[in-house]
Amino acid sequence: MSYGMTTTVQVADETRRLLEKLKNERNLDSYDQVIRWLVTTGTGHPRSMYGASKGSQRFERESEDEHHP
Repeated sequence: MSYGMTTTVQVADETRRLLEKLKNERNLDSYDQVIRWLVTTGTGHPRSMYGASKGSQRFERESEDEHHP
């Protein structure tokens, strides 16, 4: 893979260790490949889990009249 232009990304030591662990577990060649793998596979959680509590009702805005006497 040709990297062309590169950039430096600052991460905490623990994050670097986690990236290294994933790199080894997935037999990837670089941190770039680890990050690409993470981005393309996502978190494994369905999108529906974000932004609402489980079992909550769909939000519907009340009319402005209901807030003013």
